Amino acid sequence: MTLDFVVAIPARYSATRLPGKPLRPLAGEPLILHVARRALQAGAREVWVATDDERIVTALRDTGVNVAMTSAAHASGTDRLAECAGAAGWSDDVIVVNLQGDEPFAPASGIRAVAAALAEGDAEMATLATPVEEARQLFDPNTVKLVRSDKGEALYFSRAPIPWHRDGFADGRERLPDGSRWLRHIGIYAYRAGFLRRFAGMPQGVLERIESLEQLRALEAGCRIAVALTPEPFPHGVDTPEDLLQAEVRMREARA
Repeated sequence: MTLDFVVAIPARYSATRLPGKPLRPLAGEPLILHVARRALQAGAREVWVATDDERIVTALRDTGVNVAMTSAAHASGTDRLAECAGAAGWSDDVIVVNLQGDEPFAPASGIRAVAAALAEGDAEMATLATPVEEARQLFDPNTVKLVRSDKGEALYFSRAPIPWHRDGFADGRERLPDGSRWLRHIGIYAYRAGFLRRFAGMPQGVLERIESLEQLRALEAGCRIAVALTPEPFPHGVDTPEDLLQAEVRMREARA
């Protein structure tokens, strides 16, 4: 079966930790252009960037990427993509992959995998995860962890180290206990356009406010989220100036 999906990339110009992030140069080109190319390489039928700034529109001109100018007042990327869905005219059953605008190394296989996880099941959303490799990562609140059911659906997402290994961490937290497996959440999502519109209109949930994790809104509302393991490493995105420097080094090494 041919996998038919679109990719939508929210790209807000302002960012607290890295102002003007979508246009920051990486290997001589805007960061957002690298992300859009990853989406095109994944075989998406259409690639859209939903932005609030004309400078981003200009940077993507003549690249084969569609651009939707959206409101600067949106509280989240999901809200921005819901407006984009209207501008693009997607029917309710179109599979939309929400790829963050700061993922210049997102593997094409991972983008396809999240679309396939949605297409092959009946959950309202799909996302990706990868094993946690070290204790430092597990206890980092900036690293989102998740647990999933035997059916491969999310039970919970948290900034806390879940599940808590009672005996394994009784004597220290310097290493991961043997025989256990934790999952790190990768912030890429797939949903059908109809659910995207509905999700954006849902009221914020208590769990979402506590953890500051938007996907908990769906779980709290009783929606199901399929969780697939990424088929290959999914490198960390660009959130800070230090991340951008590391991305520059990685790009140089890849081209050497």
